[in-house]
Amino acid sequence: MLRLVLPKGSLEKATLDLFEAADLAVSRNSSVDYKASIDDPRISEVRILRPQEIPSYVAEGLFDLGITGRDWVEETASDVVSLGELQYSKATSLPIRVVVAVAGDSPAQNVEQLPHGVRVSTEYPELTRRYFAGKGIEADIRLSYGASEAKIPDIADCIVDITETGRALRAAGLRIIDTMLTSYTEVVVNKESYADPVKRHAMLQLMTLLMGTLDARGKVLVKLNVSRENFDAVLALVPALKAPTVSELAGGDGFAIETVVAKNQINVLIPALKDAGATGILELPISKIIA
Repeated sequence: MLRLVLPKGSLEKATLDLFEAADLAVSRNSSVDYKASIDDPRISEVRILRPQEIPSYVAEGLFDLGITGRDWVEETASDVVSLGELQYSKATSLPIRVVVAVAGDSPAQNVEQLPHGVRVSTEYPELTRRYFAGKGIEADIRLSYGASEAKIPDIADCIVDITETGRALRAAGLRIIDTMLTSYTEVVVNKESYADPVKRHAMLQLMTLLMGTLDARGKVLVKLNVSRENFDAVLALVPALKAPTVSELAGGDGFAIETVVAKNQINVLIPALKDAGATGILELPISKIIA
């Protein structure tokens, strides 16, 4: 039913890991194969292509939906529908930023201080052209095929590049003077496909699986028992998405409590629960959280 296109390159592994965790494992003959499949009745075709190309292909109707970055949607000015952000990037859960950077010793403290005719090296020529035009700055924009940071100062006066943390730019001796765009990975769909109620329903079902998997990351299920005497003290320690689930134990001797907890809190929480009188404490992994 749905023709799906996934990103190749830096987002590839993180995307395939997400789909596998969402029980939508992607199968292909080799790691360099551009054709793949997913054993799901809602998905008829899977391709793995460069994220730069995906927004245009989806807008043209070659695919019903795809995963790419908001940066490439903006660069290509593609007319697509967004189903929402998938908050992961190639290495972290942070968004990437499209930034303007100059040499560390550049006198420019902001973009407005760059001169007319400034040489700009970037992999985002259209986005950059619109940005500098909006600032009223005449820029000499040069397409870069990578390693843009190495082109300052001989080839370019500044660059427009992506970063998650800014660490690589700082290591290259560059300084960020503006952020043009903040971009998460995003699910984009063809407008005509989205207008089809059957396809739209299938798309939203897939989003439920993907978002539920992302929501479960970094969280665990904690189950415990507590006596009536210690109930209030233990309950006061228990975090929850909304409210913890509490049920009375057989025989009326106490209560069973279960709740979802951030994994990074568990090392402090479990000893505190035990000190407060909790018993039978279990920590269990969570695959998905569907609100």
